[in-house]
Amino acid sequence: MDLVNVVWMLTGLAAVVVMLTRSRLIATEKQSGVTETPRGLLNAHTAFGVVALGTWIAWLVGAPRLVGWLAMVAWWGVVLIGLFVLARWVPTGGRHATGATDDGWAHGPWLSALGHIGMLLGVAFFTWFFVGNHL
Repeated sequence: MDLVNVVWMLTGLAAVVVMLTRSRLIATEKQSGVTETPRGLLNAHTAFGVVALGTWIAWLVGAPRLVGWLAMVAWWGVVLIGLFVLARWVPTGGRHATGATDDGWAHGPWLSALGHIGMLLGVAFFTWFFVGNHL
């Protein structure tokens, strides 16, 4: 498989992760045993994701290298914020803490872990691809 095709496929998967994170966490109902994600953090994750996708796709289709650097900054912002969002699944240890309940799309944190750790690996690959000038 051509390396550029892999990059386009991972770009699509990254878009899915950003939008699924938003749609999963936008619900107003609270889950037992899971820390609530602050709305500002969720908005920042989505904003960085949209900027990252837009600038990354622009660079892939021929925009100047500066646009690619902006995409790299935005991608790493998405990763860092995403890892903070993933931390919501860390169990609380208070006296009155209850066990985490399963969410509606998957059992526990597994879908979030898959998406955000996958995003970390994907952005590391994007960085290698971009810095190594493999386009």
